[in-house]
This record gives sequence, structure tokens and C-alpha cells, in this order.
Amino acid sequence: MARKATATKAKTQPNVPQFTPEQDLEAFREMLLIRRFEEKAGQMYGMGLIGGFCHLYIGQEAVVTGVTMASEKGKDAQITGYRDHGHMLVMGLDPKGVMAELTGRQGGLSRGKGGSMHMFSSEHRFYGGNGIVGAQVPLGTGLAFASKYTGDGAVSITYFGDGAANQGQVYESFNMAKLWNLPVVYIIENNKYAMGTSIERAAATTDFSRRGASFDIPGEQVDGMDVRMVFDASRRAIEWARSGKGPYILEMLTYRYRGHSMSDPAKYRSKDEVTRFRQERDPIEQVRARLLELGTVTEEDLKKIETEIRAIVTEAADFATNDPEPDASELWTDITIEA
Repeated sequence: MARKATATKAKTQPNVPQFTPEQDLEAFREMLLIRRFEEKAGQMYGMGLIGGFCHLYIGQEAVVTGVTMASEKGKDAQITGYRDHGHMLVMGLDPKGVMAELTGRQGGLSRGKGGSMHMFSSEHRFYGGNGIVGAQVPLGTGLAFASKYTGDGAVSITYFGDGAANQGQVYESFNMAKLWNLPVVYIIENNKYAMGTSIERAAATTDFSRRGASFDIPGEQVDGMDVRMVFDASRRAIEWARSGKGPYILEMLTYRYRGHSMSDPAKYRSKDEVTRFRQERDPIEQVRARLLELGTVTEEDLKKIETEIRAIVTEAADFATNDPEPDASELWTDITIEA
């Protein structure tokens, strides 16, 4: 059966860890769910159904997918910034609840009060969704401290971007994490642009994997567009942290296709640059091409998966559109008052 013309030809690369067909299919499903969910979220934002800010993860899907595949679901904690929808989906949270939170409905994961940037699920050990740039780094370090204190064997996986990497609180966290040998893996999602500023204009040193050197924290750069490379590096880093050796830094070299948020026209980069990444480095198309080349699945099989994913996303969008808004009494819940 003929393959899609858009599929990037799979290439055998030296020193690239190989996935089993089952792993490739899992990665394909997870990344495709994130992609289609985010595309729908973008449409709903344009229709006025989603208010406030909305930061899409399109292009970066291989990062959270590969990291989560390497982690222990239900045990390891994850925390990130405001580009958080994909993280929740790949951790197994209900797409209806995620989308309903975007539209501010009572069925949302934070009962409609958190919106796009502040979703949370202690049940799944996902601790946000944090709107302040870099604020999740000390919180993620605190999660690692709690794990070491209780001895539960969990690792804190703490995501932040290249822009947040220049925040002072990041380095305070690095110092404490190494001082106490905390089980934390810092994932720097370097998508080349902190909001609208390229890393070359914003950072004196652009190899973010070395940012922990003065604290004796090891780090490495990873091809964040190849889910296999992400998985392999994450597996090693998580094991390092879990075995008591302390923190580890992974700089994921990735790329976002859309603007920083839905209000960003992204005029600071060329269309040719975006097109080149889409055509040559797309994380989903790389997996699609491998599956087809190996004969693991047919085009029809992949079309069925696409249909299933679109149905899930459509159901989530319908739920998030028709679910009632929170009752006014919700204004008085989840509030801590100090005397």
C-alpha cells in the first residue's frame, strides 16, 4: 500500500536507540493525541470558547512523551510551566477534563478555576501548570525533597523552558538539589525562543545542559524531536536520580510550531524556518515513517488510529462546550485563610 507523501523517510542513524514496534505505536498515539488536542484547542480559542492565555505544545510532543514513557506512572511526580496540556494528556488524565478546564467549566480538572495555565491532579502526581516563569523549579525541587524525606522512591520530573533557565530561583534550586542529593530530573525544553526572543539574544551561554556545572550536576543535550532519544536519555537520568546520585539536567532541543501563545504572531522568525522543522524534523512523522518502513502497520492501520484520536478530541471539545460553568460557591473553595 502506498505511503503518505508527507511522511518523512525513516533513516537509520548510528548510536540511536531503537524502539520496539509496540513502543513506536505507543509514542505515535500519545503524540498524535497531543497534536490533535492542541489543534482543537487553538480552534476553540479562536472561537472565543477559551479565554485568557493559551500556550500550545505543537511540535514539542516528543519531549513529554519520551520522558513519561521512561518514568513510573503514578509514582514519579511531574511539574511544568504554563505550556501544560500535553503533559496532562500523556500522564493519562481525561481529555474531557483537560479541555473543560480550558473553557472554564465545572467538569474541568481544577473545576474550571485554573484555566489553561493552572491545571493540577494530585491523583496522577501532576503538580501544575504554573503561570509564573520558573516558579515550578523550586516547587519541583520541593517535591524531590518530599520523596527523599519519605523514602517513597519517586523522582520529581521538573520541566522548564530556555527562558526560565535564566531565572535566579533556578540556580538556588540547583544548589539545594545537589547539596541534599535530591531525586530530581530537570528537563529544559529549549524551543529556541523565550516568548519572542531567540536564545542567542537572551543567553550568554546557550548550552543549557551545562547550567548545573558549578553545582556539580551532570547534564546532556538531547534531540528533543526524536522520541527515542528522549526516552533513552530520560531513562538514564531518572535511574541516576532514583538510585540516590542526586539531580540530573536534560536539555531537550525542540521546537514549537506556533507562537509563544495564541496571541503571538511569531514574526521574530521566518516561515522557512518553521517549514523546515515541520518537513524535516516533525516528531510524529518520524515515527509514522518508521512504522511504515518496517511494515509494522499499514496506512489503513494508521488512519484508524487517527480516526480514534479525532473522536476522542471531538468528544472532549463537545463536553467542554456544553458542560455548565462552575457554581458561584466555587469562589470560596480551595482557599487557605491564615488567622
